[in-house]
Amino acid sequence: MAATDDYEYAPLRLDPTVSRSSATTMLAIHAEYSGWELARVLLFPDGTRRVWLRRRRRPGLVPGPSS
Repeated sequence: MAATDDYEYAPLRLDPTVSRSSATTMLAIHAEYSGWELARVLLFPDGTRRVWLRRRRRPGLVPGPSS
Protein backbone atom coordinates (compact mmCIF):
# COMPACT_ATOMS: atom_id res chain seq x y z
CA MET A 1 0.00 0.00 0.00
CA ALA A 2 1.34 3.37 -0.92
CA ALA A 3 1.17 6.39 1.34
CA THR A 4 -1.42 8.97 0.43
CA ASP A 5 -1.58 12.63 1.34
CA ASP A 6 -3.93 11.89 4.24
CA TYR A 7 -2.47 8.68 5.69
CA GLU A 8 0.86 7.01 6.24
CA TYR A 9 1.10 3.21 6.29
CA ALA A 10 3.27 0.74 8.19
CA PRO A 11 3.36 -2.84 6.87
CA LEU A 12 4.05 -5.62 9.35
CA ARG A 13 4.63 -9.34 8.92
CA LEU A 14 3.67 -11.65 11.78
CA ASP A 15 5.14 -15.15 11.94
CA PRO A 16 2.86 -18.16 12.33
CA THR A 17 4.39 -18.68 15.80
CA VAL A 18 2.79 -15.42 17.05
CA SER A 19 -0.48 -16.27 18.77
CA ARG A 20 -3.64 -14.38 17.97
CA SER A 21 -3.79 -12.90 21.48
CA SER A 22 -0.16 -11.74 21.27
CA ALA A 23 -0.81 -10.13 17.89
CA THR A 24 -3.91 -8.41 19.29
CA THR A 25 -1.95 -7.06 22.26
CA MET A 26 0.89 -5.80 20.05
CA LEU A 27 -1.49 -4.06 17.66
CA ALA A 28 -3.45 -2.53 20.56
CA ILE A 29 -0.23 -1.05 21.95
CA HIS A 30 0.59 0.47 18.55
CA ALA A 31 -2.92 1.91 18.39
CA GLU A 32 -2.89 3.32 21.93
CA TYR A 33 0.55 4.92 22.03
CA SER A 34 1.39 5.67 18.40
CA GLY A 35 -2.00 6.47 16.89
CA TRP A 36 -2.06 3.56 14.42
CA GLU A 37 -5.25 1.84 13.30
CA LEU A 38 -5.72 -1.45 11.50
CA ALA A 39 -6.09 -0.93 7.75
CA ARG A 40 -5.83 -4.47 6.34
CA VAL A 41 -4.90 -8.03 7.32
CA LEU A 42 -4.02 -10.91 5.01
CA LEU A 43 -3.77 -14.43 6.41
CA PHE A 44 -1.71 -16.88 4.38
CA PRO A 45 -2.14 -20.68 4.33
CA ASP A 46 1.09 -21.19 6.31
CA GLY A 47 -0.28 -19.02 9.16
CA THR A 48 1.75 -15.91 8.36
CA ARG A 49 -0.14 -12.64 8.72
CA ARG A 50 0.55 -9.53 6.68
CA VAL A 51 -0.82 -6.46 8.49
CA TRP A 52 -1.04 -2.84 7.36
CA LEU A 53 -1.44 -0.14 9.97
CA ARG A 54 -2.34 3.41 9.08
CA ARG A 55 -2.52 6.77 10.79
CA ARG A 56 -3.42 10.23 9.71
CA ARG A 57 -0.44 12.35 8.75
CA ARG A 58 0.28 15.22 11.11
CA PRO A 59 2.24 18.10 9.57
CA GLY A 60 3.97 18.84 12.86
CA LEU A 61 5.52 15.36 13.05
CA VAL A 62 7.27 15.44 9.69
CA PRO A 63 10.99 15.99 10.34
CA GLY A 64 12.48 18.96 8.58
CA PRO A 65 16.07 19.70 7.63
CA SER A 66 18.32 20.15 10.63
CA SER A 67 19.89 23.57 11.13
